[in-house]
Amino acid sequence: MTCAHSTTGAPAKGTSAPCKLFRKALQSCYVRAMTQELTTSLPTEPVRPSKGPGWWRDAVIYQVYVRSFADSDGDGIGDLRGARERLPHLAGLGVDAVWLTPFYASPQADGGYDVADYRTVDPLFGTLGDADDLVRTAHELGLKVIVDVVPNHSSDQHPWFREALADRPGGAARTRYHFRGGRGTHGELPPNDWESVFGGPAWTRTTDPDGTPGEWYLHLFAPEQPDLNWDSPEVRAEFDSVLRFWLDLGVDGFRIDVAHGMVKAAGLPDIGRTEQAKLIGSQVLPFFDQDGVHEIHRSWRRLLDSYPGDRIGVAEAWAPTSERLALYVRPDELHQAFNFQFLKCPWDAAAMRQVIDESLAATGSVGAPTTWVLSNHDVVRHTTRYADGGPERGLARARAAALLTLALPGSSYLYQGEELGLPEVTDLPDELRQDPAFFRTSPDGEDGQNGQDGFRDGCRVPLPWTRSGESYGFGPGGSWLPQPDDWSGLSVEAQTGDPGSTLELYRGALALRRELPGLGDGPMSWLKAPAGVLALSRPGLVCTLNTLGEEVELPVPGRALLSSAPLSYGAGTVRIPPDSCAWWAI
Repeated sequence: MTCAHSTTGAPAKGTSAPCKLFRKALQSCYVRAMTQELTTSLPTEPVRPSKGPGWWRDAVIYQVYVRSFADSDGDGIGDLRGARERLPHLAGLGVDAVWLTPFYASPQADGGYDVADYRTVDPLFGTLGDADDLVRTAHELGLKVIVDVVPNHSSDQHPWFREALADRPGGAARTRYHFRGGRGTHGELPPNDWESVFGGPAWTRTTDPDGTPGEWYLHLFAPEQPDLNWDSPEVRAEFDSVLRFWLDLGVDGFRIDVAHGMVKAAGLPDIGRTEQAKLIGSQVLPFFDQDGVHEIHRSWRRLLDSYPGDRIGVAEAWAPTSERLALYVRPDELHQAFNFQFLKCPWDAAAMRQVIDESLAATGSVGAPTTWVLSNHDVVRHTTRYADGGPERGLARARAAALLTLALPGSSYLYQGEELGLPEVTDLPDELRQDPAFFRTSPDGEDGQNGQDGFRDGCRVPLPWTRSGESYGFGPGGSWLPQPDDWSGLSVEAQTGDPGSTLELYRGALALRRELPGLGDGPMSWLKAPAGVLALSRPGLVCTLNTLGEEVELPVPGRALLSSAPLSYGAGTVRIPPDSCAWWAI
């Protein structure tokens, strides 16, 4: 038997101990997965002890896009009961926590990120009882549960917004949102030049009860998502109550959607240029990353700290620098913030090292852990982003990037399906797409809308669980977006037990991450390496990443543990394949 994931050739002297460690970890993970993952029977005892205080500092957190994870009732849309039935897969994979995208009552204008009632489960996804069952089962399996909260905007079907539309200009109900009179002789122009992230103006004009044109309201996203006014004490009190509602139900924390957006600059000043969506994350904007958001997050931290069990807040925050992002995770603010600088980093060793250094320095300056993420429900899957040399190269790089990510200090986020190596689905029929940005921005980009590309549906195609059957085991019916015909071979069933599969690579890496004390939170240092190669040292471990399109020969760093591609050996040297990563015990 060769060592850990396709490591071939004569291994370096002394590899047997790490190989045994790997085989023990993989066997435990594999047996657990085989007995649990493709069944709806749920254990009554924890699979493993849950992490204790500070669990979030090195947690691996798995994002479940609820409508595309698992469908229990055959309507083609994933739901909470389906997610609960598949939790053993996540426990067997080796993650520490689950993050669920919104399942609240919603007209689904933006996949549930347009919330009409923050305390109710949408019938599309189940009931409040299903949410309670999911949280309890997750805890029995040793998994934490993080849910989305959407505080920047509500649905236009929220009772507050309907009250606002019925109210007069300047009325109390309108102060919960941003209503303004228009510019121009008859108020026919928007109040300022802000653009929606989804394309087009960030303002929509209302119609008064008598049929005449009325005020405009602000929506940084779709018109069905009016922005809430966080200068309103009612808004602040309402969200305190919403957080308490879900904390009382037992959730372990919140992923805060658009955490950088709740506060707008005084006077709502013009920006003075178009294509504003391209500025997000590159500079402070009048509607994003305003300093006032930090007071809100401080108040939420105090609320979270008032509950037992280390409840956490995670910021989805786009900031122009790692230093500004670190402001969100100061000791009295949130616990984590997504590291989008790392997600956006190209496949280049020097660029990766710079982002890693800047990220660790920024969060380290405030005593917070760094997070690492490669994909999510809003971006093209990294298997496809890295595929400039074709899909095989994209998968090779994605496997290597996974090992790099899991070797870095801090917490890692996995997006559902990346453990299967799923690519972006790029050929969905236009008539089946549901991303609201798609309908506001033409595919050729020539309509002047200047928003997101509108192709987020490609990363949201439902998961394949089995080799065959209706929707590859996603549910007893079809799936709300069609799955590619070749996904049978990428299913959980097809990859389970195959030592060369991406799924078993993830299982092995996560098992080793639990076994080896030097991984997770803690120190890291760089080692000397040729151009195009990254070599980093953690206590007891070395990670080597070859970003080049050719094999690289290095002195053997230690005892081989795990590799994303087969290794071969010379006299005291190892040949690292192109676009691959390996872990070594030292």
